[in-house]
Amino acid sequence: MSITKQTLPRFFRQGLCAGLILLGGTVSSCTDPFTPEVTSSPPSFLVVDGFLNSQGVTTVRLSRTFAVAAKTAPPAETRATVYIEDEAGTKLLLSETTGGVYRSAALALSPTRQYRLHLRTATGQEYASAYVPVKTTPPVDAVNWRPTSDGLRISVDAHDATGATQYYRWETDETWEIRSPYSPTVEYVNRAMRDLLVPFPRPCYGNTHSTAVQLYKTTSLGQDVVSDFQVRQLPRPTPLLFSRYSILVQQHALTKEEYAYWELLRKNTESIGSLFDAQPAQLTGNVQCLSNPAEPVLGFVGAHSLTEKRIFIARNQLPPDWPLADGYESCVPPDTVYLFKKPSGKPAPAERLESNFNPSSGVLPIDALLERGVVIGYTAKGRECIDCRTRGTVVKPSFW
Repeated sequence: MSITKQTLPRFFRQGLCAGLILLGGTVSSCTDPFTPEVTSSPPSFLVVDGFLNSQGVTTVRLSRTFAVAAKTAPPAETRATVYIEDEAGTKLLLSETTGGVYRSAALALSPTRQYRLHLRTATGQEYASAYVPVKTTPPVDAVNWRPTSDGLRISVDAHDATGATQYYRWETDETWEIRSPYSPTVEYVNRAMRDLLVPFPRPCYGNTHSTAVQLYKTTSLGQDVVSDFQVRQLPRPTPLLFSRYSILVQQHALTKEEYAYWELLRKNTESIGSLFDAQPAQLTGNVQCLSNPAEPVLGFVGAHSLTEKRIFIARNQLPPDWPLADGYESCVPPDTVYLFKKPSGKPAPAERLESNFNPSSGVLPIDALLERGVVIGYTAKGRECIDCRTRGTVVKPSFW
């Protein structure tokens, strides 16, 4: 939802009207339903997401703005020519790897020069960010965790003895094991049941990258020190901590201008819950369309190194009374599929199997049910309860 100067008076009138209390002691409510007008076909502005990594690989994602109600991913800006450029005109090319994602080789940018991102789209439109200085990000001193009554708190410590950083941003990347409660022994193939030839893989691995904007500045402190800044709060219980969990904390050193951009982005996305929160503001970065200076562009491209630290948390490291959840609670107990209907009617087992286990059903058998040595049915459950690949990947991370 976007609230403009034109909509603010109506917005406030409704909020104030709902809170009127008459002197006679009765409460009068004159709130009318408010449905903001949403543009179904908004302008397609360029979105630049990334930074210039001064000591490694630079990754930049180019996309376009799209309708709020759209169910698809943002449209990628493909086939663009993208490069890093210094003030002397030296160019370092980025190559497109997947749709709209551009990467450089491992680079070492000079801290004595200023750099910018320059690009030309397939349609000939030219864009460039402002020249920015290179900042050196200090190491992450520690990533700490501790159980609390609300969950598991994960925090970061950092400092810069030179006092040159002052503005910090963090991202997190989480990985965890996924273990299904079932290990099937049978499978349904070619309209018949047989012993399972290839076991379902386990464990699988889940992964998610943070979307929250996490910022901190030390400008009001006597030293450039970050102490116990929370970067993640895991609920109690959570499937992420059922077996083994890892979090990678990535640290960025920002300029004052880049920090202001991210702070405004954070307020626009996270602090719009009531009349007392900050109202949305125009988000402008440091990228400009050179072909059409009046065209808005979203994104701020800074230049700095990246530091990171990873920790692991195993299940046996948690307090003995810590509640556990594997994420499969709704899958237990398994269902039962009988070959014969009761109390009357006995369709052929093949027909009964096909009606329950055909590929479109999404139901998988687990084990045979025996009665006096005769198979009378099977335990079963949906694929999402059995095959952990529906929730993650079987590819073991290199750091695991």
